[in-house]
Amino acid sequence: MTPHFTRRALGALLTSSLLGAAALPAFAQEQKTVALVQINQQALFFNEMNRGAQEAADKAGVKLVIFNANNDSAAQNSAIETYIQEGVDGLAVVAIDVNGIMPAVQQAADAGIPVVAIDAILPEGPQKAQIGVDNAKAGADLAAHYNETMAEPSKLGIVGALNSYIQNVRKDGFEQALDDKVTVVGTVDGQNIQDVALGAAENLITANPDLSAIYATGEPALMGAIAGVASQGKQADVSIFGWDLTAQAIDAIDEGYLKAVIQQDPAAMGAAAVEALVTLADGGEVDKTISVPVTIVTKDNVDGFRALFK
Repeated sequence: MTPHFTRRALGALLTSSLLGAAALPAFAQEQKTVALVQINQQALFFNEMNRGAQEAADKAGVKLVIFNANNDSAAQNSAIETYIQEGVDGLAVVAIDVNGIMPAVQQAADAGIPVVAIDAILPEGPQKAQIGVDNAKAGADLAAHYNETMAEPSKLGIVGALNSYIQNVRKDGFEQALDDKVTVVGTVDGQNIQDVALGAAENLITANPDLSAIYATGEPALMGAIAGVASQGKQADVSIFGWDLTAQAIDAIDEGYLKAVIQQDPAAMGAAAVEALVTLADGGEVDKTISVPVTIVTKDNVDGFRALFK
């Protein structure tokens, strides 16, 4: 039997269909947007964080925008101000200057935009959550491993990034947990840039021909230290301890002069940040501290990490 539509019924059906079609673009516009204000995109650590954040955003059906500050703290503040004007639904920040970024964080909070901090610990403020590791404790745990590994009195140099609050926390946590038999000959500034860290490491080795070990507080510092020890032919004399695995770091572990590396899970940090922002944007609550565990990687357990760098 052929259905019979009255003119009124047909008009109602067409109107309903047109309204449904017109609603589709509006529905698409309702997609939430969250922003990640990043330090740089040179370090594998930050790229892995971006990857984890993007995967979480895709899973949650939200749009993720990422700003690369290229190690410029002022650029981070400007980016936050821009995202406030654009009306994003949430902000995740990996701060270069933890104090200098706070006015922008406050502006976002005043605009009703939730903010979470990743890795670098912000002072008390309106941010909703701190995501990352206990960097001071992890540094101290690595120092305990150093104390066991370097049984004899040793001379230690540090390749840091003095412009990075979080790497200074790692430096202090490590130094404060060292045995009395360890002499720290000095700290050089790699500025969180691999080529700068390489030059700093080479200068440290040249100035201290009897150097026993180097502690590197981040991935660029570690990469610079590895390259510096190799360029000076000091693999048999200088042991390295540091943060954040790379393929080159695994090679140095295999060669025996990189003794231990703290491996974080930056992808999990990025994912946790996006998940928290989605919850907050939906009116929910999150824990003030969201912890992501670390692993100390040595020759004994490095095989479990090789697949990450194939």
